[in-house]
Amino acid sequence: MKPGIAVDSAPTEACALRVWTEGRRVCLELTDGRILSFPAARFRRLKDATDAELAQVSLEVDGHALRWESLDEDLTVPGILAGRFELPLDT
Repeated sequence: MKPGIAVDSAPTEACALRVWTEGRRVCLELTDGRILSFPAARFRRLKDATDAELAQVSLEVDGHALRWESLDEDLTVPGILAGRFELPLDT
């Protein structure tokens, strides 16, 4: 690197552009182009939600959080990406 050239080496944290459900899975499209999903059964309130309740998810905090108003549930996108789930994966 040449002297005097500043490089921002801080990692940028991906956030969600959109969120939707497919069956009992919650799906996210991230700003970095990734699409991922996780089973609703990994979180207590989502596990017991009806399909209609599960589908009523919205993006909050500029795409850094998911919100289910009727379930009073909030999940952070960084937490999901880090694999911080409440419940073990059902096998």
